[in-house]
Amino acid sequence: MERFSRSNKQAPQRAPQAAPQQVAPTPSPMQEVARPSVASKLLIISLIIASLVITASLGVGLFKTTKTQESLVKEAQYQAVFLANGQVYFGRLSDINKPYVRLHDIYYLQVEQQIQPDQQDPNAPVDQNSQAQQRISLAKLGNELHGPEDMMFIDRGQIVFWENLKDEGQVANAIADYVNGQQEDNATDQGN
Repeated sequence: MERFSRSNKQAPQRAPQAAPQQVAPTPSPMQEVARPSVASKLLIISLIIASLVITASLGVGLFKTTKTQESLVKEAQYQAVFLANGQVYFGRLSDINKPYVRLHDIYYLQVEQQIQPDQQDPNAPVDQNSQAQQRISLAKLGNELHGPEDMMFIDRGQIVFWENLKDEGQVANAIADYVNGQQEDNATDQGN
């Protein structure tokens, strides 16, 4: 039996191996990346330009619409503002393109009902329509118990519609009469 020992004998040398050659993998059809052609590049660029032109034209159209709506308010006249809850206010309208529209120099209709019939002629036939007669008058905002300022900010979504009032209309005439009456009262108070 031979003993194995460590000796100075060198182990047989192996022949040097050549480095393995690297073979480029063959791309599969799924991995193949095609470069975009000139035509597809032009198509993408033209789509981007078209979308920019459309966006710009929509912005300009929106700006013109906003400007047009503001110019519909005739500043020299009063406007009637009809709200979703059935109330109507008359005044000077501004800021109609903002979330809260501004109304100042405000008037509204006040309805007073006469509950008892006229006592002058008790033998007169009773008419159902005259039994609850209504008297409509124009009231100025600011004279109420809670003393509001003569300015109102109305949620734009609550406005059903608004319109410019003619100077010769009944409401405009009633407002003019009220203003003239106030000026006369002020002149009388200053004279005393």
